[in-house]
This record gives sequence, structure tokens and C-alpha cells, in this order.
Amino acid sequence: MKRILTAAAIATLTATGAFAYGDETIDANRDAQRQRIEQGRYNGELTRREYRDLKAEQAKIDADIARAKADGRITKREYSKIHDEQIGSYRHIKSESSDGQKSFWRRWLYQTRN
Repeated sequence: MKRILTAAAIATLTATGAFAYGDETIDANRDAQRQRIEQGRYNGELTRREYRDLKAEQAKIDADIARAKADGRITKREYSKIHDEQIGSYRHIKSESSDGQKSFWRRWLYQTRN
């Protein structure tokens, strides 16, 4: 009886950890990247095309996240794929923001639209 209870407790503890595999990390990265894209747009570091391309990349990552969460949990393979995409997106945001191309009057346009 004791062996069955111990096995059930171990199975429960390991199963609950699999349900939210990296969920907070993925969401935190997504929010930070969105904020960095908007900051780059506001500061004029991103041109209109760069902004559009980065937003499209974020939309693809969001679709992958939604697909991964559809069954109620994120597997290790899904987490790795999404995490790799987010790292690539972070590198794209960083390179596009610091490539020297400026979008002049962007702050003024951004303030009048919002």
C-alpha cells in the first residue's frame, strides 16, 4: 500500500511540472520583444518596413505559441522550438534597431496616431 501511494505521489508531482513547461519564460520574452519593437518605432530606430517585418515575425511566433498551448501544455520540443524562434527574433530586433537606418519624424507620427 505504501509503495502504491509513493508511486502515485511521484507520478503526480512529475506530471504537474510538465503542464507549464517554460510558460512564464515564453510569455515574458514575448512581452519584452513587443515592448522593444514599440520602443524602436517610437525612437525612430526602426523604419516602417523593419517594423512591419518584425511584427510579422512576432505574429508567427504567437501562432506557434497558441498551437503549442492548444492541448493545454507545452512539451519540451515545442518549448525548444519557440525559444529558438524567440532568440532569433531578439537578434533581428537588435540588429534592425542598431543598423543606423532612421525613421525621421517617427515620434511625431507615433504620438498623433495614438
